[in-house]
Amino acid sequence: MSTAPRMQTSPKQVFLGVHDGHNASVALVANGKLEFAMQEERLSRIKNQGDAPSRTLRMALERAGSADTVEVALNGRYMNYRQWDRKTVMRDYEQSASWRSRLKQPLKNTFVDRAYQNHKAEARRDALMQAGLDAGSMTEVEHHTAHAAAAYYTAPWRKNAGSFPEQTLVLTCDGSGDRVAATVSIGEGSKLTRIAEVSEHDSIGRLYSLVTRHLGMVPLEHEYKVMGLAPYASSARASQDIARQFEDMFEFTQPMAWSRKAGVPSMYSAYGYLAKGLQGQRFDYVAAGSQAFVESILTQWVRRAIRETGIHRIACGGGVFMNVKANLALLELDEVEDMYVFPSCGDESNSIGAACWQAARAGQVVAPLQGLYFGDPITDGEAQNALETAARSGAKLRFSWRTDIERTTAEALASGQIVARAKGPAEFGARALGNRSILAPAGRADVVRVINEAIKSRDFWMPFAPSVLAERGSRYYTKAKNVASPYMMYAFRGKAEQAGKFVAALHPYDFTTRAQEVTASHNPAYHRLLEQYEDLTGEGIVLNTSFNLHGEPIVDRANDAIDVLLRSGLERLALGNWWVEKVA
Repeated sequence: MSTAPRMQTSPKQVFLGVHDGHNASVALVANGKLEFAMQEERLSRIKNQGDAPSRTLRMALERAGSADTVEVALNGRYMNYRQWDRKTVMRDYEQSASWRSRLKQPLKNTFVDRAYQNHKAEARRDALMQAGLDAGSMTEVEHHTAHAAAAYYTAPWRKNAGSFPEQTLVLTCDGSGDRVAATVSIGEGSKLTRIAEVSEHDSIGRLYSLVTRHLGMVPLEHEYKVMGLAPYASSARASQDIARQFEDMFEFTQPMAWSRKAGVPSMYSAYGYLAKGLQGQRFDYVAAGSQAFVESILTQWVRRAIRETGIHRIACGGGVFMNVKANLALLELDEVEDMYVFPSCGDESNSIGAACWQAARAGQVVAPLQGLYFGDPITDGEAQNALETAARSGAKLRFSWRTDIERTTAEALASGQIVARAKGPAEFGARALGNRSILAPAGRADVVRVINEAIKSRDFWMPFAPSVLAERGSRYYTKAKNVASPYMMYAFRGKAEQAGKFVAALHPYDFTTRAQEVTASHNPAYHRLLEQYEDLTGEGIVLNTSFNLHGEPIVDRANDAIDVLLRSGLERLALGNWWVEKVA
């Protein structure tokens, strides 16, 4: 008697990426596809939560399910635990002016440093084992290799999963990681080959963070505020003088790498040196000068790398590329034919990069990135339970289920109201992409003050950004290159004749805008909301800012959304398919 042949199923090989430093995260790549990514702060509700991301690891392992193999890829060769919180970061930056810090710098990359790194690597493995991982499955991925892998393997240029473009120039730049601050690599096929690197002692990312601290803000968190402040400088000449002061600290000693000039201390012991040079300078001049310097050195670097390699397509990763104004300067270079910046490319994305690197080494073809919505979705049942619990606890809320919550939200926006939205799976990263957002009509300048003062306790000078129907973007701003912008990683120049239609989502001094272009394929519900708003108003663009209070993580679950609603000046919330209003 014959029997039917047994169905053969391909083994499921899972790569679990772990970043366990500042703003810890976990990612999961299964059979070449990024299936999960989440920051620990979203679950712990502690901003920039670091160390072993135990909560997110549990989520990721549940997603992995019955995988045949689970390999763990760690971001970096070692990790310093308990050095991620705000007070510790600020103290460490101030102490970089101390004599201890100056004496420590020459020891880096010596046998003493290697012993230190080995000790930290062992302590890290112990912590991750306590969080539920198997030590035998862990592989360290060098920090900038992870940044480069995230940018290269997820880039959108492949027509199908197996076809890579001829060559890609891959650039990474950040404060530091594994004693390196910037790299140049060539991506070809499934391979990444590094051809240049910059030492952490010469880090322009670290310099920008030192400026952030000098201006009274928090390094590794508030650099975007320096960028937002820069256009307000009242004297171009004074700002240029400061930019030249920074430029005089560095020189290109190799075709594709810069270093400090003689007499300039390591950026890891330069706080006093920098503060002395900036003493008495106005805050806006300092912000503008540091921004101009970063744009200048990055454009020089990219031009040099293109000239040396002949490759005009660039993919970028690392925290410095969170600077959308610098990305605009790169995008406008004649030498750059096409550009991709990995979304939320600070260290939180290195869990993704480490997993992609290990998957590629195992022979998997990593698929181009298709959206960043990886959290567990908020169901209507979860929303209802959270609302009823809040009401029983005394919260004065009125709520009702709507058959078309997108239309309800669009109507409220069209009438000039501000609405928070928490629906579907949460987006990964630093920027809200519609599913955990506060929305407002972009053509109403008065909403800026309301959101800043009554809702988010936000710095008055910071601009807001828009969400726009991708098919309408060219109506509102111009692009030097035809790059897609689904993740808010570029600034574009607003069209003067259209400025009044999205004045609340433009920088008020230089009229640039950090647009999120929304497509039906990435987020059909949010795309429909924008279509409904356009149907009512004629404009396919709204103000979009992250759904959180200043200094707190973006909301994740329904309880988080209700908590922020009750503690802020928000009046309306679209929670799943529930319409929620405060009752006076």
